[in-house]
Amino acid sequence: MKLKRIIGLGLSIVLLLAIALTGCAGSDKIVIGSKDFSENILLGEIFGQLVEAKTDIKVDRKLNLGGTFVCFEAIKKGDIDIYPDYTGTGLTAQLKMDVISDPDEAYRVVAEEFDKQFGIKWLEPFGFNNTYTLAVTQEVYKQYGMETFSDLAEISENLVFGAEHEFFDRQDGYDGLVETYSMTFKGEPKKMNVSLKYQAIGNGDMDVTDAFSTDGAIMQYDLVVLEDDLGFFPPYYAAPIIRNDTLEKHPELEDVLNVLADAIDDAAMTELNYKVDVEGQDVANVAKDFLTERGLLD
Repeated sequence: MKLKRIIGLGLSIVLLLAIALTGCAGSDKIVIGSKDFSENILLGEIFGQLVEAKTDIKVDRKLNLGGTFVCFEAIKKGDIDIYPDYTGTGLTAQLKMDVISDPDEAYRVVAEEFDKQFGIKWLEPFGFNNTYTLAVTQEVYKQYGMETFSDLAEISENLVFGAEHEFFDRQDGYDGLVETYSMTFKGEPKKMNVSLKYQAIGNGDMDVTDAFSTDGAIMQYDLVVLEDDLGFFPPYYAAPIIRNDTLEKHPELEDVLNVLADAIDDAAMTELNYKVDVEGQDVANVAKDFLTERGLLD
């Protein structure tokens, strides 16, 4: 009798394990990542909320994962399925190609090459161009009256430049910039984490920094954005990128995420960034408010 009870208990455990394993195997989950700055984190959260609202797929968020190279390696390895990226980044940092100034051509090239080389699909762009630019303090602007990168080059020897570490490792970064414009800044450039650069220029620790054109901190610190008159920086149109094998498993994700196509212009993205970076609003709340106001969660 005791043996029968033991056998029965064992069979019950095996059955429960089988059910549990079947449930795990049948569960649908994707991993959404982002880079380590507010705009990218916010876009990743927008992806997550859209997917959760429009599908039965479970979302594992790995937001604030790291810089460009960390996220790119993660999606290639399959550690994440989706994250937001920028055409200029794809072109110069990942494909190691020369700058293409035409935004449509840049998108076409990165879309084709990512699909061919990495098995990654670029979905439709959001509509804003978060290109690199250079920004100076009001004090520097008033003292020298510069408007363009070429104007800056003429007096660059008097100014201290600083930027995040990644800017010094990119083809479209510091070395190419100073060569193209013949800039010679004062002393060695300051290198720091991306989260510190606006604080540094706001405190007067440097005079010039690289900036993304939709950064809310430009408004916060009342910086003056200069014109890239020689067209050094490529266009940086943002879009979701997703592994092809993820799309094969969940083809509905393409339509779900493409509702964001042309839904966010430069001004709208700057405002969203301002809410997070300057006003300190919660990323999840900002994402939800945006999606609700646009009627995208209905």
